[in-house]
Amino acid sequence: MDININLKFFSFTRRISIRRQWIQYGIIAAVTGIAMAAAYWGSMLVMLALIALPIGITGIYFFFRQPNLLYPFILVGGMFIPFAGPGGVNVSVLGILLLIGIWALDMFVVKREFKFLYTRTIRPLLYFMGISVVAFAVGQISWFPFANQAPMDAQVGGFVIYLILPLIMLVTPNLIKDLYWLKIVFWVFIGFSMIYVFARTLELSIADRLFTNAYVANSMLWTWLSALLVSQIIYNHELGWRMRGMLIAFVALVFYVAMVQQNDWKSGWVPPAVAALALVGLRFKKLTIVAIPFAVAIGIYLAQDLISTDQYSWGTRVDAWLVVLDITRVSPVIGLGFANYYFYAKVFTIRGYHIKFNSHSQFVDIVAQTGILGLLCFFWILFEVGRLAWNLSLRLKDGFARGYAYGVLAGVVGCLMASFLVDWVLPFTYNIGMNGIRASVLPWIFFGGLITIEQIFLSQPKTDVLNVRERLL
Repeated sequence: MDININLKFFSFTRRISIRRQWIQYGIIAAVTGIAMAAAYWGSMLVMLALIALPIGITGIYFFFRQPNLLYPFILVGGMFIPFAGPGGVNVSVLGILLLIGIWALDMFVVKREFKFLYTRTIRPLLYFMGISVVAFAVGQISWFPFANQAPMDAQVGGFVIYLILPLIMLVTPNLIKDLYWLKIVFWVFIGFSMIYVFARTLELSIADRLFTNAYVANSMLWTWLSALLVSQIIYNHELGWRMRGMLIAFVALVFYVAMVQQNDWKSGWVPPAVAALALVGLRFKKLTIVAIPFAVAIGIYLAQDLISTDQYSWGTRVDAWLVVLDITRVSPVIGLGFANYYFYAKVFTIRGYHIKFNSHSQFVDIVAQTGILGLLCFFWILFEVGRLAWNLSLRLKDGFARGYAYGVLAGVVGCLMASFLVDWVLPFTYNIGMNGIRASVLPWIFFGGLITIEQIFLSQPKTDVLNVRERLL
């Protein structure tokens, strides 16, 4: 059977036919080449690479046919595949780049129309990416003549992080247009992540060997497990009692691992706890109003207790924030570019030392790298996502979509807390790094999924609202 391929590029059209005989010759030549290369180099690594090449090509072919398959690939690959290339490039990063590339090719080559979903939530996202481009250009200026700038690969890495994570939020509602695929992404994340939680609960050593550390040691994993699970339990009244019981057990195990087994790691349990408490507070509003004074008192006590048990870490963090903000005074509006402040820090002193250090704060990192404009856009993105989640949670009927909207709302709250602690949402090159994208991609995917729900529900005529609600349920 011959294979016919139609190539289209703008006004250019070309039909290519590949005869079956030539396909057979190609297979024979490929097998012979693999055998010869393996025999010549005598390396198992080369052999594996040559074997993986046709598998990779086949996989890319299927991804082009169904781009949404890349979402499970990004999540599962980040969990289990330990590969980390130059600068921390990993499977999740490669999957994100491939997803963005396929989406762009579909626009420019197939549809030949530069058009994407533009909503109120997308607007600050575009501004943030535009500011990041300007900040990268400004980063080529040497702000301190007696200090080195960050190497170009570090600057490019930081810029890529600030570009591809917002882009995945932009791309998601343009590719995932129904609840079917959104549920697949949801359950792939929950299901595979819970394997690690179960293994940790039983203290099985295989857990740390099976999962990558950059994924499980990231606050975003625990924050979004908490937010999405608790929201479905409380607000999805379509759940059967067995499913609800299973999810309650999941939440109990998540907090057992987060708050008991790894209690010393505050980023692992404080943001998830805040997200869960936000959901409970929204469910019992009257009780919450009465409990506010007690909650504030408990919060102050816990904050003091947390600080007192780790005074040195807290003190050095505050010192680092002040020094980094002092460095940023030379370019407060647009920042110093990506990763540069890490090297400029040696010009200043922190507790009497001239050393390179990072701020350990998402907010300070954003100001240092993209200025006040970048920080305002970051807050604007979270505000718009939170606003949309709140509006949808009020308008949607019971079901997965309503629980999802509440989950994203709680996730925004958790992200704010996690950002205060460390750069978990937009990793800094010399701290969480590009390897942290394995889990830091989670909020951006789920933010994009919220826009998918918005388009399903709000873009329909009023006469179709009942049918749309049935689709959401």
